[in-house]
Amino acid sequence: MADIWEDLYVRAKEYYHPTEVNSFIYTNHVVCALESASGKIFTGYCIEGTGGTINLCAERMALINMYQASGETQVKRIIAFRDTPPSDTRGMPCGICRETLMQFSPKNKETQIMVDYETREIITLKDLLPKWWGT
Repeated sequence: MADIWEDLYVRAKEYYHPTEVNSFIYTNHVVCALESASGKIFTGYCIEGTGGTINLCAERMALINMYQASGETQVKRIIAFRDTPPSDTRGMPCGICRETLMQFSPKNKETQIMVDYETREIITLKDLLPKWWGT
């Protein structure tokens, strides 16, 4: 029987197909799946535009998809990666994504973030932002 991390990995991997939409837009080179507080899974992928016009990380895209579809703001678990599962801190959310998660809900400090898929090592958002300014 699959575990939740495998479910999240498989759901996110469906969207991994780096695509040069045109000379301005590049997408799907980082993917993400998250589990909301209610247990639903939402996905997202990175989209980048020249000049920063539409730069969104996969994590924020998944968060926006969650909020749009369900109105939820709390995230239990999140996994993000490129072509291979996270390992040795590859796949950690960037600073903007960390901040966005906290602003959606301070309870997201308990969000589990996959650090190493093979060993199932996780870290919580509060470990990455121990003295968040909004508290």
